Amino acid sequence: MVDPPGEDLLRELAPQVLGAVVRRYGHFDTAEDAVQEALLAAARQWPAEGVPDNPRAWLIRVAARRLTDLLRADQARRGREEVVAAWPVPAPGPATDDSLVLLFMCCHPALSPASQIALTLRAIGGLTTAEVARAFLVPEDTMTRRITRAKKSIKDSGVPFGLPPAAERAARLTAVLHVLYLTFNEGYVGTSGPTLQRVELSTEAIRLARLVHRLLPDDAEVTGLLALMLLTDARRAARTAPDGTPVPMDEQDRSRWHQNQIAEGVELISSALPRGDAGPYQIQAAIAALHDEAAHPWDTDWPQIMLLYEVLLTHSDNPVVALNHAVAVAMVHGPAAGLALLDPLGKDDRLTADHRWHTARAHLLELAGDREAARAAYLTAAARATSPPQQRYLHRRAARVAG
Repeated sequence: MVDPPGEDLLRELAPQVLGAVVRRYGHFDTAEDAVQEALLAAARQWPAEGVPDNPRAWLIRVAARRLTDLLRADQARRGREEVVAAWPVPAPGPATDDSLVLLFMCCHPALSPASQIALTLRAIGGLTTAEVARAFLVPEDTMTRRITRAKKSIKDSGVPFGLPPAAERAARLTAVLHVLYLTFNEGYVGTSGPTLQRVELSTEAIRLARLVHRLLPDDAEVTGLLALMLLTDARRAARTAPDGTPVPMDEQDRSRWHQNQIAEGVELISSALPRGDAGPYQIQAAIAALHDEAAHPWDTDWPQIMLLYEVLLTHSDNPVVALNHAVAVAMVHGPAAGLALLDPLGKDDRLTADHRWHTARAHLLELAGDREAARAAYLTAAARATSPPQQRYLHRRAARVAG
């Protein structure tokens, strides 16, 4: 036995255990429930008894037994009971990681794009149903029903466990990349919990992005997404103050940025851009590279960043892209020009229900010298924020501009 586990160990093992159980027994919908119960059992037992020498095998055994119990209890599967009962408990075997197979399975074409993303965030990304619901801006019970229906659709489709053929794989790739992007973002700027960052989620998203890149090394958007993650995650160590509150990029200690990740990310995006028309992940990676390559805040190439956001706007009507473009315009042409673009976005409920629009507006108002309006906007942003560290930061900004 070794030391008691942390949440990061269970999160790392969860998709591997789910993949192993589904590969052996099928029943994706019920297997996911069985694995969750095995993880709960580990969380209860391991702190008192210690972590098994092979925690992955322990979780697989417990999940397999629980799957047997769940299938026996299902009246519709009573005819299979004898077969299920005869299943042997799997030996530890080689530690095959089926996370990538699960990723493509969750993005099965039988599911709607929204269901693909929701199921993958739940089964692979490790987000709770409540966190997935927040990402989609829907009530938790609505998301619970959506995920349940998605698991049932996977089961009813009879899809074999394994990577899809190349032609079908291409059709699923857009959803796969979107899932990884959302998972990374939830880890980089957590929407809930006591900390601003959930490193285990962003790390898992990068790991899965590397797997997809290894599978499809010539796909420029896959390369762009991996580059974007690395270039963004490179700033992680400098993003929070000792009390956990966020540090704006122009105030970060850039000596703490991870130079190896920056070098890798720049090399990846530099290799992807010449391959043809750049997609949204490549454009975002190019923006991230411009930020990371600036030795000082005043060295940032804001005119180029502004132009890249204008190109990105042609790919997407995402209001957050429009918000970021407005901030870039403010950095080039002054806060009044940025506010002229930002204020009309206040009619979009997708933005105003969140803290980001209010935060950006407060910052530009502060730059413009309107301290009272900036203070009010910071307080409104704090009321919209769901992360305690973000709330503390915004209250401090409001107090600072109040003087």
